[in-house]
Amino acid sequence: MRTHRFLILIGLLLLSLPAAAQPQAPSLDDRVSAFLEQHRGQWNALNVPFEDGQILHNLVVAGRFRNILEIGTSTGHSTIWLAWAAAKTGGKVITIEIDPGRRALALENFRQAGVDAFIESHLANAHALVKQLPGPFDFVFNDADKEWYLNYFTALDPKLAVGGCFTAHNTLRIYAKQVQEFLDVVRAKRNYQTRIERGGGEGISISCKRTP
Repeated sequence: MRTHRFLILIGLLLLSLPAAAQPQAPSLDDRVSAFLEQHRGQWNALNVPFEDGQILHNLVVAGRFRNILEIGTSTGHSTIWLAWAAAKTGGKVITIEIDPGRRALALENFRQAGVDAFIESHLANAHALVKQLPGPFDFVFNDADKEWYLNYFTALDPKLAVGGCFTAHNTLRIYAKQVQEFLDVVRAKRNYQTRIERGGGEGISISCKRTP
């Protein structure tokens, strides 16, 4: 009898103890940040440097942009930064890559970083697909073939919402005259305000659309 009562008391004491803390799943911010830090300096295949990814992320968050288009996924470094920002604004990223191998690596990187739910990836020729996408977009990041920069901008200008921004990579490293032609055209437009951020050194032009 005493043994029975003793066991009951032990059971009551155990029930009164606080439950052992369960391990918490990492937040999306923690997961993405850890992934980006782990792979920092390892990106190649024409990906943007870490500093430029930060610039893109901060622009999207600050502007509360939600409808994001990226031309030139590569293996997904810039896309992850954009998708991380989209997760905070309630948006998504449409990204286009022409190379199957690079896109396959990008899809795996999206999954590992935890941002695949915020990305719509297309394996396609952006020359054709950009014209077909209905928009509207409020943020565009162009990091594809430099000789087509002006063509991309011309196709997307009518689809870019007022207050939105068209950004382009490698605009401080003007190794093709077409990059300069693109900059000349967008800077001449009175309803755009353009500046260039140095970032990691290659430069990102940021052209934000204003009311005419």
